[in-house]
Amino acid sequence: MTLMAEVEYDLAYMFAYSERERTLAHRKYEDDVPEKVKKRRLSEIISQQMEIQEKRNKNEIGNVHLVLAEGKSKKSDQQLSGRSDTNKMVVFDKEHYQKGDYVAVEITECTSATLIGKPLYKTTTQEFFSKEAVTA
Repeated sequence: MTLMAEVEYDLAYMFAYSERERTLAHRKYEDDVPEKVKKRRLSEIISQQMEIQEKRNKNEIGNVHLVLAEGKSKKSDQQLSGRSDTNKMVVFDKEHYQKGDYVAVEITECTSATLIGKPLYKTTTQEFFSKEAVTA
């Protein structure tokens, strides 16, 4: 947990410990950690990571990202979702955009797992990054 707090990962996949068959640890050592302890530890690390992700996502508010529209959002047919140029999930109003479009999106709010934004214009990777280089 100390390492994760220091590094502040954007995203982490976390699971309770379980033995893997045919490993040296499985053959040589007994799994002596009670299931209740494993669940508590997992809950603690997930809670910490969600706080870190929300903090890091809040830092994205006001930034513009290139987003590849992957399809409709889970919550509304009037919104699209896709991955940003930093591999974060972004949701934005569909307007006239469609799946497969690259869209410049200004981030306006967030959750711990998702950036929410306002679409600005359809673009290409080359156009977007050349514009960004000029404004940087």
